[in-house]
Amino acid sequence: MPLSDVSKTALFILASHVIDFKKKKSILNDRKAEYSLNKIISFLSKEDQNILLKTKLPAALESYIVLRARYYDSYVNEFIARNKDCIIVNLGCGFDMRYWRINHESCKYIELDLPDVIHLKKKALKEILCYKLIGRSVLDFSWINKIKIKKGKGNERSVLFIAEGLFMYLPKEDIIELFKKISENFSGSKIIFETVHEKYTHGIWKKIASIKMKKTLGFDAGSSYNFGIKNASEIESYAKGVKVTNEWSYFEDKDIRPKILKYFGSFKMFSRTQWTIEADL
Repeated sequence: MPLSDVSKTALFILASHVIDFKKKKSILNDRKAEYSLNKIISFLSKEDQNILLKTKLPAALESYIVLRARYYDSYVNEFIARNKDCIIVNLGCGFDMRYWRINHESCKYIELDLPDVIHLKKKALKEILCYKLIGRSVLDFSWINKIKIKKGKGNERSVLFIAEGLFMYLPKEDIIELFKKISENFSGSKIIFETVHEKYTHGIWKKIASIKMKKTLGFDAGSSYNFGIKNASEIESYAKGVKVTNEWSYFEDKDIRPKILKYFGSFKMFSRTQWTIEADL
């Protein structure tokens, strides 16, 4: 089953989770990762299988992927603990096994990704999938009506949107429209998403980022960054009610590898290159 270059990147994220799980001291402890990867590989084309099996990601990148996932998991679990009967919407979910890493019994969990990803995920993991998956682009706003669920007596259930490794690849004008749509339809909700500094979305820095990603993965992967910001407060102008509540950088994590990178955390030129923003909507 052929995957688009954009969708192939999700395989490397899953593979990084598997590598971490096999270590003596696993950080993410993603118990379903290896099962998922083995199932999905059997449905891939020979070309995609070879790319996945022969490509080795840099250790620092693998570490980043795992620590980022752990942070998002922690945030999701804290949200679930504070909001009974909430909804978690994983935008651009890829082949992530987050459902089994969070307190899924206390929330309604929904995943959204491109049709080819969702089709493959459903086909390969049909024996264990027990939550809702939507095969749509995040920019096809028809998915919004599929998750608007009432709690009763007119009160909407609390919703958390996750966008891990997604927004930076989309056009800025579309991201702004997405914020407007979510804010209009899910007032009082929250979002946690990853972004990059805007300098990587144009000129020489954009070209460098694209070349580096292509060299790492062996294919283009739609790796050119399109959306970036100078600072977190910028997103507060995207829609009424948007308010930044926190920021997180990989450089702030105690388990960052190599360890020397933690000394760069106090410098924004490093910590605000690619980072996570949490906001009220």
